[in-house]
Amino acid sequence: MVAADSGAATLNDHFKPLRVVAVAAVLVEPPYRKISFCLAEPIFVEVEKGHLLVVHELELCQRVLKEVKADEVHLDMSLGGLSLEELSLIQLSRMRISSRARSQIPKILPRLRKIASDIKRVYGIDVSAIGKDSIPVRIAELTSGAHAVLYCAERVVKENSVVRLGLPAKCSVSFVGSNVALRSLVPAEQEIVGCAEDDKKVLEKVQISEMLNPRARGFRVLEITPSSE
Repeated sequence: MVAADSGAATLNDHFKPLRVVAVAAVLVEPPYRKISFCLAEPIFVEVEKGHLLVVHELELCQRVLKEVKADEVHLDMSLGGLSLEELSLIQLSRMRISSRARSQIPKILPRLRKIASDIKRVYGIDVSAIGKDSIPVRIAELTSGAHAVLYCAERVVKENSVVRLGLPAKCSVSFVGSNVALRSLVPAEQEIVGCAEDDKKVLEKVQISEMLNPRARGFRVLEITPSSE
């Protein structure tokens, strides 16, 4: 399965989210614990524009499908697993969704349906609006968060600044060799992990400390500072 998500956001001094840092589209194969292929990008988009990222996530899935084969695409939209190609405004009006989603989704639905139709036509697979019920979406979320650590570390080194990064929900970071790994802390997901490779060796140039987010239960924060060495 191919899935995409955006994860991790920079925070201000009051732990308020400012910008979503990264997006990732991944291929996840049995036993559905980690990625087999990934495309990730830094985005640093204001959180207020987060609803627009769904389009970019689906576009990234489309790029992944040019490289790998899959049976289905999972998108981070919690609409009961409906096929995006067939989703209509009438169906949307009957769903139990937040008022924000009800106002924002119609703005991007034509573009989403167009991409979903293209994917169906070219690859013969559906795009499912399944949201966080999907394990591949969760892995994409953790993978984008792992890449966000690297992108923020690059910015810290370049600007000689300090960045506070909010991780995705219920996960913790670890560093193994040249890899950043975000591992789920959800009891039923303890084998699930998202990784990013530090091929630029940027982690050697920063110091990273992890703490609980005092204003958001279930979330952790990384404080990334330039290395003193």
